[in-house]
Amino acid sequence: MVKQVSQKILILLLLFCSSHVLAQIPIRGMPRIGGGGRGGGGDSLKFEKRDFNADTISVQFRYLDTAKYFLLDSSISDFYRRTHLKPEYIYLGNNGNAVRPFLFSPLMKPGWDAGFHAFDPYAFTIAETRFMNTTRPYTELTYLVGTKAEQQIGILHTQNILPNWNFVGQFRLVNSPGAFNSQNTNHRNLRFNTDFQTKDQRYSLYFIVVNNALQSSENGGIVNDSFLVNKNPAYNDRFNIPTNIADSVFTTRNFFNVALRTGNRYSNTKFLLRQQYDFGIKDSTVTDSAVYRFFLPKIRLEYTVQFNKYQYKYLDIQGFEDSAFYQEHYDPAFVPDTLNITDNWRELINDFSIIQFPDSKNPLQFIKIGAGLQNLRGSFANGSSDKFSTIQLHGEYRNRTRNRKWDMLLYGSLFAGGRYIGDYEVSARLKRLLSAKLGYLELGFTNVNRTPSYLFNNTTGFPLSKTGGLNRENISQFSGILEIPRLQMQLSGYYYLISNYTYIQNFNEVNQSSTIFNFLRIGANKIFRVGKSWRWYADLYIQTKAGNAPVNLPLIFTRHRFAYEAKLFRNLNLSTGVDLRYNTPYKADNYSPVIGQYFFQDVQSISVRPDIAAYVNFRIMKFTAYTRLENLNTMSFKYGFGFKYSNLAAPLYSYQGLIFRLGIFWGFVN
Repeated sequence: MVKQVSQKILILLLLFCSSHVLAQIPIRGMPRIGGGGRGGGGDSLKFEKRDFNADTISVQFRYLDTAKYFLLDSSISDFYRRTHLKPEYIYLGNNGNAVRPFLFSPLMKPGWDAGFHAFDPYAFTIAETRFMNTTRPYTELTYLVGTKAEQQIGILHTQNILPNWNFVGQFRLVNSPGAFNSQNTNHRNLRFNTDFQTKDQRYSLYFIVVNNALQSSENGGIVNDSFLVNKNPAYNDRFNIPTNIADSVFTTRNFFNVALRTGNRYSNTKFLLRQQYDFGIKDSTVTDSAVYRFFLPKIRLEYTVQFNKYQYKYLDIQGFEDSAFYQEHYDPAFVPDTLNITDNWRELINDFSIIQFPDSKNPLQFIKIGAGLQNLRGSFANGSSDKFSTIQLHGEYRNRTRNRKWDMLLYGSLFAGGRYIGDYEVSARLKRLLSAKLGYLELGFTNVNRTPSYLFNNTTGFPLSKTGGLNRENISQFSGILEIPRLQMQLSGYYYLISNYTYIQNFNEVNQSSTIFNFLRIGANKIFRVGKSWRWYADLYIQTKAGNAPVNLPLIFTRHRFAYEAKLFRNLNLSTGVDLRYNTPYKADNYSPVIGQYFFQDVQSISVRPDIAAYVNFRIMKFTAYTRLENLNTMSFKYGFGFKYSNLAAPLYSYQGLIFRLGIFWGFVN
């Protein structure tokens, strides 16, 4: 699949490069006028002339539904800015295994959802696609290597074919054999995107293609966590610790052998084409040396077509050998010689919108209304299939005042026809500059009425036990964020009110909470300066539920970095210190490997030592390096010195011992 997509991208790129523009091209430094989508942002009519013949490079980027350009992140203080694994994630012991967040974050997406999200952080997405604008061709290489042959390879290249035409190509490979039997991962991500604007600035085109192939082996957890600290020297190599499924005789730690034997493989391919045409007035900006003419839109017509393919597969070529585990946790009749469960989906979306700008000189004030037609078709391993359509209406009002003191957003969507009729989302956000000392206050509200994910609410090939029809989930979120730049501090609060919460229990049982419950999360983030070069980065979150809700999360989650940061010599930037993460004991969710879902359990509590890592990060010009020693907290003297006292991510799922990671990120100007 990756090869086929790569060939299509190459053909498309050759076609693009073969075109020839005779007319004078407008300067790309002029900001795009208007967001034209949810979350649209950007400065108004501030003019910036960009010299595409300069020796130095300037790289900017923005997202599909925004107008504001951002600069590439050059900070070195936090390794997690450069990797898909974040400090607030729980994962099953190896880079690439199933993930869930420490902090409460329910799915708030109305309409169709397949239901598989344990590997979402490892995927490229449409929403995170960066449309770049660069004065010179730019390439960024990424290489990360770690203990047990863990490696991550990445390449990003962008260049402007013309001042008003850019393309970006990005590839990433994550491969990690892991320390335990059958937990090896192999993720491949590919993305190509381009955007083009005509000379008169009336017509714009955006194209994105994304391909993700995510593969993670499964072992059902270790047989008993007592093997982690054991006097038997054979278990010093954790590959020898017995696991519940996937006999180690059939598995390997060779990172060149990526064939899946027991585990999950999720893949998707997404194509998006967006076209916009503007009606408005011409205007100009006069500088000391020239007059620059540009176009101010009053009405924008926007058409978006998107085609997506999804495949969700669980495979076990030794299913008969693992039948005891499957019989106990899924279905007594679930004893195949080879287990191969697959859900396939195809999705086609056509969306048309009209955008109106009340003030032509403030492109961040607009009204958008639109409608979309979604066609879905699914086929499943049990021989069944499903086909249906939905009609979605959506509207948005956005206004960021020119003095930047107010930022307002109103958004609503309603499924007005088809399978998910009655699902909706409404949200409002208001952000206000209080003062230079107090900073910004942002208040938000979102209410979502959604049908539970397709996997939980319908019959597919995956072995889920359902007790009947499920009601719609209703989730209300109230939020408040206070940003105080002067104090380098942020305070946040989130309050949730939830009814008909849908969840998994006992490996394969779908259940729904009949009572309404609420959940509160407050957080504080602060940077303390100690002297000229010492920094203390402190993050603290407190979260709690009211009532007997089927949600278990730690009461306190906190992270602290104590760092020495300075610029040494002329070009050497250094950040070195200790990174500490801790959460209070709680009854952590267990994990169901066949359906790829974390599930609620209320029996076993998990206590942890603080996760401790030491690091040295530095940057010289465009070269950045990160070195880390992680899981120093696993040090143990029981049965001899070693790094064996590992924390548990979930019952019977252990993190690794001591890990060394070296990451290199290098930017090139071509």
